[in-house]
Amino acid sequence: MSIVIHHNPECGTSRNVLTIIEASGATPVVIPYLETGWTRPQLLALFAAAGLTPRTALRTTKSPAEELGLLDPSVSDDAILAAMLAHPVLVNRPIVCSPKGVRLCRPSETVLDLLGNLPPGPMAKEDGTPLIDAEGNRLA
Repeated sequence: MSIVIHHNPECGTSRNVLTIIEASGATPVVIPYLETGWTRPQLLALFAAAGLTPRTALRTTKSPAEELGLLDPSVSDDAILAAMLAHPVLVNRPIVCSPKGVRLCRPSETVLDLLGNLPPGPMAKEDGTPLIDAEGNRLA
C-alpha cells in the first residue's frame, strides 16, 4: 500500500503519525513540505480530497497566521492559499494520502483509518493516550 505523508519533523503529532504508519508495516513516502514548499494545484487537490478548505487547513497556532492577519473571518480562501504558498508552515499537518483516502491526521489516531494494517500494540499517542492495546485492538 502506497502512503504519502506531508511531514514536519519538528511537530510531535507529525512524528507520531509517521511512527504509526511505519509500525503498520508501510514504508511511506515522506515529503518534508517545509523544505519543498507547496504548489497551488497540489494544495487544492489535497484539500479537495481531504474535504478541507484553506481556512480549515490553516495552522493557527505556532505559525505566523495571526501576525499575517489571516484569522480575520473576512480573509478570503484565495488570500489564505497565497499565504500558504509563501509560508508553508501555515498548512496544518500532517496530511496523509493512502489508497483509503486523504486526511489531515490531527489528532494522530485519524491515520489509523488510512492504513492497510493496524500496527501491533501497545501503542500510544504523543501525549501518552493509548491508541492500540497489547492485543492489537484499536482504542481510539
